Amino acid sequence: MDELPDHLVWDILSKLHTTDDRNSLSLSCKRFFSLDNEQRYSLRIGCGLVPASDALLSLCRRFPNLSKVEIIYSGWMSKLGKQVDDQGLLVLTTNCHSLTDLTLSFCTFITDVGIGHLSSCPELSSLKLNFAPRITGCGVLSLAVGCKKLRRLHLIRCLNVASVEWLEYFGKLETLEELCIKNCRAIGEGDLIKLRNSWRKLTSLQFEVDANYRYMKVYDQLDVERWPKQLVPCDSLVELSLGNCIIAPGRGLACVLRNCKNLEKLHLDMCTGVSDSDIIALVQKASHLRSISLRVPSDFTLPLLNNITLRLTDESLSAVAQHCSKLESFKISFSDGEFPSLFSFTLQGIITLIQKCPVRELSLDHVCVFNDMGMEALCSAQKLEILELVHCQEVSDEGLILVSQFPSLNVLKLSKCLGVTDDGMRPLVGSHKLELLVVEDCPQVSRRGVHGAATSVSFKQDLSWMY
Repeated sequence: MDELPDHLVWDILSKLHTTDDRNSLSLSCKRFFSLDNEQRYSLRIGCGLVPASDALLSLCRRFPNLSKVEIIYSGWMSKLGKQVDDQGLLVLTTNCHSLTDLTLSFCTFITDVGIGHLSSCPELSSLKLNFAPRITGCGVLSLAVGCKKLRRLHLIRCLNVASVEWLEYFGKLETLEELCIKNCRAIGEGDLIKLRNSWRKLTSLQFEVDANYRYMKVYDQLDVERWPKQLVPCDSLVELSLGNCIIAPGRGLACVLRNCKNLEKLHLDMCTGVSDSDIIALVQKASHLRSISLRVPSDFTLPLLNNITLRLTDESLSAVAQHCSKLESFKISFSDGEFPSLFSFTLQGIITLIQKCPVRELSLDHVCVFNDMGMEALCSAQKLEILELVHCQEVSDEGLILVSQFPSLNVLKLSKCLGVTDDGMRPLVGSHKLELLVVEDCPQVSRRGVHGAATSVSFKQDLSWMY
């Protein structure tokens, strides 16, 4: 082994993907130890790094070519020692010269001062902040000013990021390609307009409003009227995910939906105000859509916008069926099975989409209209490989028996379905039809009933949801 050229050893090390394996090999001899140190490009640390700053300095010196660092303090308690703080970030930025990707998760000791130290990382292109309560908009602004190559920014549960001057600055730079803002209480839909020309570069946008702390003004028309009625240039957008958002007719995020001609993934979670016209306008342009996920609010979940009830109906599904010839994944979820939207998707609308699009993955959650007739229609779904049914109480054993006739199905997931029993599973036992069967919290299905129904079976039963 001592005579192996360095490049061959590096090739061997590159084949080891787990940290334990790499550590074991590097400890086998000094040469492997030295080469592994040079080739170690990523590091994940957290609880147990004591004292944090000194340990971080030691790691940076041992691994001089680190480009990706994750600092995660999930589950941290004071008895585990002090977290990495502003001084620790200074140590990291001073000694990690190749840093391009940094994740700070549950780092509650880091303030705007620490974020300011990142300005000395000229190559930093990705930053993810998850629950950083001491960081404010000023810190994010200093980051925007100092890190000119930043392309990916994630802000999740950053509760004190209130000012949005940093959004305006990124709007002028036109460098952001991926932006994720989730549950930052003071940032609303109307603030996204400050991105301005940066919309041209964005390929991925994930925006989720914290529904529990939403300002009352967000329900008012004034917030959405901050967006002028104009075209939003988002031709580069490939992935769009919106949660708990207000979609105002003809304004704001509605303009985004209507101008994403290269969109491939769409996820709308509890978004009020989305109408058929929005979806129709989207799919007429976005012919490359491959994935659609809709979680629809019930009629009693959120206040109505301007007292106008806006719902998605079969018109949306028909447009998707007509224009989305590449659709592979389709998911529908209703937020409340007891009070579903009264005028929404019908069984025929869902069947039409499945029959016309090459859907590989179908997930239905609280879709009360889906029944045994729907299962029968899936027998003609030539491309369907994965089927997930959650709270679909109208599906019985008669529909479940038909699974053995689905042409390409290899994964079936059932959760909280009252109508299926062990009898419906019997045709699958020993048939080698399924590669994976997951059954969770279905009261009439037993562990014995699913035994042998697939190559791999996962069974759990917790019936507390029923009471």
